[in-house]
Amino acid sequence: MGKQIKPYKDSELGKKEQVAQMFDNISGSYDGLNRVISLGIDVSWRKKVVKLIGEKKPQHILDIATGTGDLALMMAKLKPTKIIGLDISKGMLEVGKQKIAKVNLSDTIEMVVGDSENIPYEDNTFDAITVSFGVRNFENLDKGLTEILRVLKPNGKFVILETSNPTKFPFKQGYKFYTNYILPIIGKLFSKDKVAYSYLSESANSFPFGVELNNILIKNGFKNVECSPVTFGVASIYTSTK
Repeated sequence: MGKQIKPYKDSELGKKEQVAQMFDNISGSYDGLNRVISLGIDVSWRKKVVKLIGEKKPQHILDIATGTGDLALMMAKLKPTKIIGLDISKGMLEVGKQKIAKVNLSDTIEMVVGDSENIPYEDNTFDAITVSFGVRNFENLDKGLTEILRVLKPNGKFVILETSNPTKFPFKQGYKFYTNYILPIIGKLFSKDKVAYSYLSESANSFPFGVELNNILIKNGFKNVECSPVTFGVASIYTSTK
């Protein structure tokens, strides 16, 4: 998988700790910035994920790398018994807790500080598991995926929403320009953490996508693996089952 990409090049911390630190730093401005960066399209991508997750009417849902809880809040419309939002960044979870309390969903959605590579739940706990824009931040992708498989119930559904790189002209060229030049500028204008958005675009550009990520899911034991690119391929939705 090549060189591991971390946010802070000169830090001694491992990727996991650096990612937690970075998201703590940008948690206050993250939601507003996300809408700007994706031109608001990320909301429609999440709606697609919610629809896919809702097909089996899951009662217990785990949202990994939940951040400020955007996807968890949208999945509450499915009326599950419980949604657990797991994240390694306390700062992001605090912002999420406030959003959840505002809409009186604190009984349904529980925000938990935790690590995707050591999920604090029993085997076969969840009917459905989601990760939106989080798998590329895993320190060890295989370990994270085997943990997800472990806590997913048999026949449970696993859906990933992640950035991918458009492969067709002219979207490929336009996207490269956008992520390499425009994104870091927007990040610097909005955020006090100057490296965060350079890391986010760099990690997006180098992360396996499409068939490559399908194969990684299959290798780690997932079945019925499918990938659907959205918005010219700037993101992709991967569905699979246990």
